[in-house]
Amino acid sequence: MREPNYHAHHLRTITRLVERLSPDPSSVAILVGGSQAKGLGKETSDIDFCWVVTEEEHRRRRASGELVYVASDEGLVDYPGGYVDGKIITLDFLQKVRDRGSEPARAAFLGSMVAWSRSPEVDVLVRAIPVYPEHERADKIQGFVAQLEAMRYYLESAEQHGNRYLLTWAAARAVLFGYRLILAHNRILYPYHKWMRAFVADAPDRPADLLRLSDELLEAPGKRTGEAFCGAVLSFREWDRPAQWQTRFMDDSELNWLHAAPPLEDA
Repeated sequence: MREPNYHAHHLRTITRLVERLSPDPSSVAILVGGSQAKGLGKETSDIDFCWVVTEEEHRRRRASGELVYVASDEGLVDYPGGYVDGKIITLDFLQKVRDRGSEPARAAFLGSMVAWSRSPEVDVLVRAIPVYPEHERADKIQGFVAQLEAMRYYLESAEQHGNRYLLTWAAARAVLFGYRLILAHNRILYPYHKWMRAFVADAPDRPADLLRLSDELLEAPGKRTGEAFCGAVLSFREWDRPAQWQTRFMDDSELNWLHAAPPLEDA
């Protein structure tokens, strides 16, 4: 992971944020993360943070639908375009992320610093959260292989039938699951879509032309570019494959509602 790259004006903003929120009796801790914590920030980047509050305060805010804190006033931020963007959470939430959080939930805490806290438990939790879930790795790799095989099929079918929507959808999904295979191979947390390419670029063991092939697929989705990208990833090593990729794809993408509430896109 890259080193944090806070600028002086970011640090001033963090100090003022602590001065503003810490006196609140419902405040438990202030955690700063985001792009600067991951070494991916710019001078103009905003400050991403988590405001840890009491359970009572969180219930009150949940009831009113106010679980985000955004501010850009001059008393807080002194650089052009700057603002703070915070999620309001609890200690119980941090414990749940540590115990069973998704990879993006864990990756959100990579490089995070405890800017202020009333509880010594917070620092321990923040250090324990961004750990790769090794016990999930083998099964995920089989799932990612199945998805990539399916997207290779869809790219060919979409081109054959002139289905532009399916073509662009399959191209993006192929890159997603190709990248996820490489991240899993390197035991790197998946940081969600915004920073995924940067994390893949930093992966020490990957196909040399992976980024070029993914860009070509996204720019000109089709059978040829799909075969080039999918083939490069699937032939990169001897992946642990499901017995039948079609069945695994069906279980993960078409029958997932049998086991849990489906994602919003499928609901």
